[in-house]
Amino acid sequence: MTASWYEIRVEEILDSQWSQWFEGMEISPTSKESSTSGTLLRGSLPDQAALFGILSKVRSLNLTLMEVKRINRLATNVNEVDLDNL
Repeated sequence: MTASWYEIRVEEILDSQWSQWFEGMEISPTSKESSTSGTLLRGSLPDQAALFGILSKVRSLNLTLMEVKRINRLATNVNEVDLDNL
Protein backbone atom coordinates (compact mmCIF):
# COMPACT_ATOMS: atom_id res chain seq x y z
CA MET A 1 0.00 0.00 0.00
CA THR A 2 1.25 3.47 -0.88
CA ALA A 3 1.45 6.20 1.74
CA SER A 4 -0.97 9.10 1.43
CA TRP A 5 -0.41 12.78 2.14
CA TYR A 6 -2.78 14.50 4.55
CA GLU A 7 -3.53 17.99 5.79
CA ILE A 8 -5.23 18.20 9.17
CA ARG A 9 -6.40 21.60 10.40
CA VAL A 10 -7.12 22.31 14.07
CA GLU A 11 -8.48 25.51 15.59
CA GLU A 12 -5.82 25.84 18.27
CA ILE A 13 -2.25 27.08 17.79
CA LEU A 14 0.45 24.42 18.18
CA ASP A 15 4.18 24.96 18.34
CA SER A 16 6.35 23.13 15.82
CA GLN A 17 7.87 21.16 18.71
CA TRP A 18 4.77 18.91 18.58
CA SER A 19 5.92 17.51 15.23
CA GLN A 20 7.62 14.42 16.70
CA TRP A 21 4.53 13.54 18.77
CA PHE A 22 2.43 13.80 15.61
CA GLU A 23 4.58 11.22 13.75
CA GLY A 24 6.87 13.81 12.16
CA MET A 25 4.11 15.76 10.44
CA GLU A 26 4.97 19.34 9.49
CA ILE A 27 3.23 21.76 11.86
CA SER A 28 2.59 25.34 10.82
CA PRO A 29 0.18 28.12 11.72
CA THR A 30 -2.58 28.68 9.20
CA SER A 31 -2.19 31.48 6.72
CA LYS A 32 -3.08 34.97 7.84
CA GLU A 33 -5.22 35.19 4.71
CA SER A 34 -7.30 32.29 6.02
CA SER A 35 -10.66 33.13 7.56
CA THR A 36 -9.79 31.05 10.62
CA SER A 37 -6.66 30.91 12.72
CA GLY A 38 -5.21 27.63 13.88
CA THR A 39 -2.62 25.06 12.94
CA LEU A 40 -2.08 22.91 9.87
CA LEU A 41 -0.52 19.46 10.27
CA ARG A 42 0.79 18.17 6.94
CA GLY A 43 2.61 15.01 5.99
CA SER A 44 2.68 11.46 4.72
CA LEU A 45 1.01 8.63 6.61
CA PRO A 46 1.47 4.98 5.65
CA ASP A 47 -2.13 3.87 6.07
CA GLN A 48 -5.54 4.65 7.52
CA ALA A 49 -4.55 3.22 10.91
CA ALA A 50 -1.82 5.88 11.15
CA LEU A 51 -4.37 8.57 10.25
CA PHE A 52 -6.67 7.38 13.02
CA GLY A 53 -3.69 7.42 15.39
CA ILE A 54 -3.07 11.09 14.58
CA LEU A 55 -6.77 11.89 15.00
CA SER A 56 -6.72 10.09 18.35
CA LYS A 57 -3.85 12.33 19.46
CA VAL A 58 -5.83 15.39 18.33
CA ARG A 59 -8.70 14.17 20.48
CA SER A 60 -6.40 13.40 23.45
CA LEU A 61 -5.21 17.01 23.44
CA ASN A 62 -8.85 18.17 23.24
CA LEU A 63 -8.08 20.08 20.03
CA THR A 64 -10.90 21.27 17.79
CA LEU A 65 -10.70 19.39 14.49
CA MET A 66 -11.61 21.73 11.64
CA GLU A 67 -10.68 19.80 8.49
CA VAL A 68 -9.00 16.66 7.17
CA LYS A 69 -7.83 16.42 3.54
CA ARG A 70 -6.12 13.61 1.67
CA ILE A 71 -3.89 15.11 -1.00
CA ASN A 72 -2.80 13.47 -4.24
CA ARG A 73 0.76 14.82 -4.49
CA LEU A 74 0.99 14.01 -8.22
CA ALA A 75 -2.11 15.97 -9.20
CA THR A 76 -4.12 18.88 -7.94
CA ASN A 77 -6.89 16.53 -6.79
CA VAL A 78 -7.79 16.95 -3.10
CA ASN A 79 -10.15 14.55 -1.37
CA GLU A 80 -11.88 15.87 1.74
CA VAL A 81 -12.73 13.37 4.42
CA ASP A 82 -16.30 13.50 5.72
CA LEU A 83 -15.78 14.05 9.45
CA ASP A 84 -19.33 12.89 10.22
CA ASN A 85 -18.49 9.38 8.98
CA LEU A 86 -15.26 8.80 10.94
